Amino acid sequence: MWRDAAPPVRKYYAYQAVSSTGFITPIFTLFMLARGLSYSEIATLSAVVAVLVTVGEIPTGYVGDRVGRRNSLVASTLLLVASLVGFVWARSFPAFVVLYALWAVGLTFASGSDSAWLYDTLDGRGDAEAFTRIRGRGQSVRRGASVVTMIAGSLLYVVEPTVPFLAGAALNALGVPVLLSMPRNEGYAEGTGDRLTAAEAVDVVRRALTRPALRTFLLYVGLFFGVVSASNTYVQPVTVDVLESHVAAFGIPEEATLGVLYAGFTGVAGVASYHAGTVEDALGLRRAVLFVPVAVAAALVVPRTLPLVALPAFFAMRAADALLRPMASGYLNDRIAGAGRATVLSAASMAYAVLRVPLILAGGVVADAAGPLTAVAGFGGVFLVAGVLLGRFASPVVGGSASGVAEGT
Repeated sequence: MWRDAAPPVRKYYAYQAVSSTGFITPIFTLFMLARGLSYSEIATLSAVVAVLVTVGEIPTGYVGDRVGRRNSLVASTLLLVASLVGFVWARSFPAFVVLYALWAVGLTFASGSDSAWLYDTLDGRGDAEAFTRIRGRGQSVRRGASVVTMIAGSLLYVVEPTVPFLAGAALNALGVPVLLSMPRNEGYAEGTGDRLTAAEAVDVVRRALTRPALRTFLLYVGLFFGVVSASNTYVQPVTVDVLESHVAAFGIPEEATLGVLYAGFTGVAGVASYHAGTVEDALGLRRAVLFVPVAVAAALVVPRTLPLVALPAFFAMRAADALLRPMASGYLNDRIAGAGRATVLSAASMAYAVLRVPLILAGGVVADAAGPLTAVAGFGGVFLVAGVLLGRFASPVVGGSASGVAEGT
């Protein structure tokens, strides 16, 4: 993969590797609880992130289109590193609000810009059709790095809870020189090129997101990504309930166990992401996008009556999410004009966030009343019903070649 790739693609893979947050993923909630935060305070912080991501997606995407996608990614990296370092010293709820805000804004600067940079780079080389394959492999590289760092982070947490955050900051900081070595997209190479005004950006987003080819697609895949995100909230309590007796028998520290578990999830997702292009070629984009989410949603319903099926269902969920994201990104990129690419992709991410928030809030109510397995089954059921209703009015996936935002499909 690395040997055969062109230099810009190799640098893209390197950036994906050092942008992993695996050091903190399996221990983050435990760390926050140890710092004295309650579950309600942690939930409030998550809501802060959701709101800031929703509000900030389009403005930061617009900034990416104005100043260049590479520069937007550098800004994202610096914000994420600052947030990670801040967690080492933060002790109060207001301090955590600030750090969460930095993290959220950092995420929005990267959202859309990384995909837009890759697509425009490949398109400039006449190789845009390779986007899904390279995007998928890049995500696989990132998840491969996460497998290693998740295991290491859970073990480091046992030694000293702040070390995973410092390790994560150091790894992410390596992204700055990597990004600065990556070429700018052609329109930004000399500080010139097609730039959208704010009014033009609003018009591009409006025309893009109201087109049939994107409107129903965003609703369908956005709902699935929302189901995955909402279900992820309950992966830990469900798996602990299923595996608790087995883990206790070996005397393995809980933190180390979670690291291995999340590394397993990430490894499966990495394999799926790596082969996204292969699956798209074999099944076709339409079949993959239509049928994979349905199969996973059905699998999430089953553990309500057969709890042991929960772990395979969670593995399938992670794999499907990793498989479909490069395909969805490629579908959107093929139908967006270059000048507003990052802005529209950020708007799509905002749409995903809007769909995700009510699922998360409703899931919390259901989980408190009937348990996390019921909440997860509810997510699967909601997607199945909504998918059928959407399919009655319009196909979520419209075939055809790249068309740009001005086209009708």
